Formats: sequence, C-alpha cells, structure tokens
Amino acid sequence: MSMVPPSLLCLGLCLSQSTWAQKGNLPPPRITALPGSTVPAKSHVTLLCQGPKQAEGYRISRVGSPEPMDKEEQITSRKTNALSIAEMTSGKTGLYHCSYQRGGRWSQFSDPLQLVMTGAYDKPSLSSMAGTVVSPGEKVKLQCVSKINHDVFILTKEDGDHVTQNQSSVPHDGGRQTIFLLNPVSSTQAGTFRCYGAFRDNPYVWSQPSDPLQLQVEGTTDSPSSTQPRCSTAPSGNRASQDIRLGIWIGVPVAVGLLLLVFLIFLILYCLRKAKNNAERKERHPEAAGWVNGQASEAADPQDVTYSQVTCHVPHQGTAGTPSWVPRQTQSSEYVTLAFK
Repeated sequence: MSMVPPSLLCLGLCLSQSTWAQKGNLPPPRITALPGSTVPAKSHVTLLCQGPKQAEGYRISRVGSPEPMDKEEQITSRKTNALSIAEMTSGKTGLYHCSYQRGGRWSQFSDPLQLVMTGAYDKPSLSSMAGTVVSPGEKVKLQCVSKINHDVFILTKEDGDHVTQNQSSVPHDGGRQTIFLLNPVSSTQAGTFRCYGAFRDNPYVWSQPSDPLQLQVEGTTDSPSSTQPRCSTAPSGNRASQDIRLGIWIGVPVAVGLLLLVFLIFLILYCLRKAKNNAERKERHPEAAGWVNGQASEAADPQDVTYSQVTCHVPHQGTAGTPSWVPRQTQSSEYVTLAFK
C-alpha cells in the first residue's frame, strides 16, 4: 500500500479548509433604529446596519422586497450602513432587515426590525385593575379600552426589557377593549406601560399612545416607601388615613413655627413697653436719679440722714472781776443735717 507524502496531505487539508471557509456563511449583522422603531407620523428616523469593520458594503431593505438580481449591483451596493427616512409615513412602515458584503460575498440577513408609525388614530386608555403598586407574584391585569373598533391592541413597556404584547380586542361599551395579563408579576416588570390600537390589514400603523401607566412592584428600589401614599387607579381603603398622617406631618411644624413667631412678637412688645414706662417715670421724678444741682434728693432714705448737735461758744467782753479769757457758756444749740451719699 502506497503512502501519501506528508506534504501532499497537508496541501490537501489546507485546500479543503480554504474551500470550506469560502463557502461558509458570514455572521449576520444587527439592525437598529434611531431614535427608536416606534416613530410618530412625519418624524425622522434612521436605520443602522451594524456589521464588522471589514465590511465593504451594506444593504438595507424591507422584508419581502425583491432583491437585486444583477450581481454587479450587489457588489456596488451602498458604502454607508445608514438609511435615513426624513418623514415617516404609513408607506414606509413594515419589517426591515440588512446584510453586509465582505470578500465579494453577502452575509446572512439580520433579525427583522419592526418599523411602526404612530398617531394615526385617537389614543386609547390604559388602567390597572389591581392598582399601580402590586406585590411580587401577584396577578396583574392591564385594561386597554378605545371607542374606536380596533382589531388588536398593543402593550409596550418603555423601559427595562421593552416588552411588547399584541392581543385581539373584544366589544366593550360601544367600543373595543382587551386585558393584558401579567402573571405572576416580578420586579423586572416594574416600569412605564402604554397601549396602542391598530387594524389587522395595516398592523404597522398604530394609534396615538395612551397616557403612561407607572407600575411599581413592592420590595424593589422603584417602589414607594411605607410612608408614601399608594397610588392606584382603583379606590384604596386606607387612602384617607394616609392623607391624615401626611397632613399631621406637614401641619405640626407649621403650627410650632407660628407659636414661636407669636411668642417672639409678644416678647418684643413687652420689652418696648417696659422701656417706655421707665423713661416716663424718670421724667416725672428727676430727683430719683440721685443728686440734682448739688443738693441731696428729698426722697432719700431717712436712715441715710444723720442729725448732729453743734454747740457754739461765743466770746464776750470781759467785765470787772471776771477775767476776759474765761469763756461764758451759751444756752443756744443748732442742729445740722448731714447727708451721706
């Protein structure tokens, strides 16, 4: 049995690997829409095809549109990976996909992107039948209602995982409605929801969005604390008591502040009145201030006044038989008032 030279064996393996690589499919790109795939009527939107850096060309088209048959046209496809739509209309809605060219070959198509125009009809209303603050694991029903006889309603979640649900409608009070079920609800389903109405023969043309519904799940960071009132579209049994507690928390500091202000005003008025009375008293009794014009006050305390007897000796002319140097005592005395300050 003849042996195959190692060099020839290596050459055969290399050729087979190269041929397999040429026949293999290139990985698909990713298509996105900026600012989003749900576009209001007459608004601008841009579609982006995100492929590798080595891509030589891009092709963006609607799903179901005929592909170019000319090989030359495929090779010379657009060099940019963006498709700009200046004004959104119903004729430009639908599913879009894209591919890129590399080494003369085209990649697989991307996953389809749903391009929707909104604002074609009046908005429906969205409400939660269990309230907007729910417990984990609870069954939550979201009701979308419209006076227009839409065939289907669409529920969208604007944050988080961007959930979208389509559901057929049923008659309701002269219009149509549907109920979207979130069962069991989890923390990942907390967020902002809206609903739209549409018709089956034109599924990518939607109504105006409903007013936003904020769904909160207890125990998550987005849930309100126990001191905050629980918001709900349905009446809440403890809403009144919560409002009373909130009023107390607000009213007590205000009342204390008013009492302090009144007390401060009375204190200022008392001090002013006292100062005024003191000034009037001094004007009526100036002697009470102490010495006036070098004389002692007449209102001085009697204990502060001392009376002293002074005996005066008056010399007389000497007479016969009596020496002139012998003094003669007088019978008069005077009292002098000594005032001590």
